[in-house]
Amino acid sequence: MLWVKTFHLLFVISWFAGLFYLPRIFVNLAQTQDAGAYDCLAGMARRLYRFMTPLAVLSLVFGLWLMLGYGIGLTSGWMHAKLVLVVALVVYHLVCGRMLATFERRANQRDHRYYRWFNEAPVIVLTLVLILVVVKPF
Repeated sequence: MLWVKTFHLLFVISWFAGLFYLPRIFVNLAQTQDAGAYDCLAGMARRLYRFMTPLAVLSLVFGLWLMLGYGIGLTSGWMHAKLVLVVALVVYHLVCGRMLATFERRANQRDHRYYRWFNEAPVIVLTLVLILVVVKPF
């Protein structure tokens, strides 16, 4: 199971790198007035999102494997809370995909400040997940 845990952590870390960086690209997209820079940033965002999605799926697969392998049931309160946060991360990922589509259509209506705040969500969720997994407060 240590190999499974290793790959779960690898894919989670990699997925989070994308979750941290993609909204930062959105900040830049919302700020730029240069069409060439916009096209370049939109291409970067599209490629990053395509790269992140399989990482997210692999994170979930290896996480489920760990849960079943270690017999961590849904009777643990910390696991309930963690799974709620994981669902929130999946929703966040999908929302990023919708935002990307909006930028690709050049239909964004939000300013860069919105995306700066949006960019903070995965940091908060990651902190809470780490607390839940390490401390197991419930």
